[in-house]
Amino acid sequence: MQSSSSRPISIGLIGLDTSHVVHFAKLLNDPGQPYHVPGGAVTAAFPGGSPDFELSHTRVDGYTAQLRDELGVQILDSPEAVAEACDAIMLESVDGRVHLQQFRAVAPFRKPVFIDKPLTVRADEAQEIAAIAEANGITVMSSSALRYAEGLQSALAHQEQGEIIGADTYGPMALQETQPGYFWYGIHSIEMLYALLGPGCAEVTVKSNEDHDIITALWKDGRLGTVRGNRKGNNKFGAVLHRSKGSEFIDVYANPKPYYASLLERIIGMFQTGIPDVSMAETLEIIRFIEAANASRANGAAVRVER
Repeated sequence: MQSSSSRPISIGLIGLDTSHVVHFAKLLNDPGQPYHVPGGAVTAAFPGGSPDFELSHTRVDGYTAQLRDELGVQILDSPEAVAEACDAIMLESVDGRVHLQQFRAVAPFRKPVFIDKPLTVRADEAQEIAAIAEANGITVMSSSALRYAEGLQSALAHQEQGEIIGADTYGPMALQETQPGYFWYGIHSIEMLYALLGPGCAEVTVKSNEDHDIITALWKDGRLGTVRGNRKGNNKFGAVLHRSKGSEFIDVYANPKPYYASLLERIIGMFQTGIPDVSMAETLEIIRFIEAANASRANGAAVRVER
């Protein structure tokens, strides 16, 4: 892909049913935006939309019109047309069930692809995306923006407090019938946990009721992490990082820089270098983690995070 000194990367969006597409396009296309991210511009998009998912099909028309009329993005009639017209792709469909199908459509063009969370809502489909990407030499990255909140990244840099021995994350955990269990909003707090502890989870155990969920995760090296999800009361994200010499509260809202901008900087870096900031191996483990947590939520037992 292009170096940072060459012309801006032409970026295509697939799936215009999330506010993310407007946030990203404004940060890329408008140099006057606070925290403008240079190096790329959104030039084309395909609306998409899932007719059986209300939070998808009810939002497509509005975001499509905003991108076309306010930001000058060309609206095309297929994922393939977007892939052909652009240097790189951001697969933004809010419905994780359609990501594999859409990735299959653009894979023959061998352009780098960012897939917004979740990569998929099934581990076997996630593995298929990884296999297609490897077979075609396609760079792929998937991530929640919460992983790159400035407060979280700052806490990771405080290495004078010693090695990381555990972490607790929390956030809103709404559920949607078409997006199994934690694949909808739970993935944000789970991604934060992985940003703090890294891959290597062995098993998860879930306790839940109508209003709250607690995921307890055991890492292979003995560290423990927890994820608290709320459907009542506190509706904010946050975390506590535990190190050998002390614990630190992480306020993801303390820095004015939006985490969408911080994520977008990593995406542009991946498009420029061909190196994803989050490895496919880690993303695949996160999908397996969520499947295991969903299973534990259903039966209350500890469930292994299988490879």
